[in-house]
Amino acid sequence: MTLAKLGRYEIITTLGRGSMGVVYRAQDPLIERAVAIKTVACAGLSDKDAEEFEQRFFREAKSAGRLNHPNIVTIHDVGHSDELAYIAMEFLSGQSLRSILDSDIPLSCTRIIEIVAAVADGLAFAHAQGVVHRDIKPANIMVQENGIVKITDFGIAQLPGGSLTMAGAVLGSPKYMSPEQVAGQKADGRSDIFSLGTVLYEMLTGQPPFSGDNMHATMYQVVHKDPPAPSSCSPDLPREFDPIVAKAMAKDPADRYQSAAEMAADLRKQADSTAATLPAGSASGSLVSPQQNEPPISTQANPPAPRSPRLLRYGVALALFCLFVGAAFFLLRSSAPPVPTEITAENGSKASSASPAAATKKPIAPAPANSVAAEQKASRDAAPTAKAVSPRNWKEALQADLRACDELSVIKKVVCIEKARWKHCPGHWGTIDDCPSSTGAQKPAS
Repeated sequence: MTLAKLGRYEIITTLGRGSMGVVYRAQDPLIERAVAIKTVACAGLSDKDAEEFEQRFFREAKSAGRLNHPNIVTIHDVGHSDELAYIAMEFLSGQSLRSILDSDIPLSCTRIIEIVAAVADGLAFAHAQGVVHRDIKPANIMVQENGIVKITDFGIAQLPGGSLTMAGAVLGSPKYMSPEQVAGQKADGRSDIFSLGTVLYEMLTGQPPFSGDNMHATMYQVVHKDPPAPSSCSPDLPREFDPIVAKAMAKDPADRYQSAAEMAADLRKQADSTAATLPAGSASGSLVSPQQNEPPISTQANPPAPRSPRLLRYGVALALFCLFVGAAFFLLRSSAPPVPTEITAENGSKASSASPAAATKKPIAPAPANSVAAEQKASRDAAPTAKAVSPRNWKEALQADLRACDELSVIKKVVCIEKARWKHCPGHWGTIDDCPSSTGAQKPAS
């Protein structure tokens, strides 16, 4: 029988089936929003078991509904219809980490850090609110198309003071459970850290750390066996991951990270050293280069990995070089002395246009006070007749200086060219061809 409606929600399609029920994609007609609806069927169970499963199911809504974090799925509503209890939650468009690991899509080390650190951020927030997930595994981690990583399925989360988790009861997935969960002991946030460590191990190596022939064999390994270091499974894998995995998966909770935030911080310390170097393990365990179809990296409010120090060093060196050349260029322009222009007087002596004292080196005899004609004659005798320098001569001299500059190094060549330019064409900011041909010499007197 096809289900068409749950409460006010209109069922669109089936997204998946689990041991406890079915997950549907539905539409909320009140606000026209797509939602995911998770159900649990109690039919066929004893009254006691049905009540326990239903209570645990609604506890998911109670625990997850109070967690408002970018890396935790948002719970919208909870209800009951006939023999089905259901929770309406945020619809996530993307893939589960389980699907990614089971596919041929490669994962880079940087992407692994991004995903696991995002999960650790969400767990740190949940633990601060007193909520323990108790079933962290790849199937309960969603990587959305928009890049956000979300933790899903708080169905067996334990609230402080809860009494539904009985001693000796085993809840969760054996391959990813902590030793204290296997032993039926009380689990806290450090149990989620152990489970996240097993997920990290599988992402790095392509295989879970514990995998017995049956459930009991797997649970025995969880309690008594230490898996080999990740770098021993993948020779190209950075050894810096080994202590992180070992600390997260320590058998004694006291030896593990005491908070998920600490684990996230250690992971991000490795992001810069691995971002531009080694790729990560694929589902087969081999290390491959990242491809364009990789699942998107989490874009939650964590700061991105810093740029490579090697690129920064090259950028700083180039900037300093440009500043040095520019400073030398403007310094030479501002400090270049004016080039004197020689003028030839009628008597054959030479004077410089840049030195007024030199131009009047020869004293002019004053004319008699009562003789205007004598004064005019004396003025004509003292005024030199300037002769323009040939444009051909100064241009040839400039070209000769420029050819001499070609033999120098880059910086010296720049300085040499500027000196030659200001020597033959002082005060001119245009091109050499626009330079006044007389280099500032006076016109001949009429």
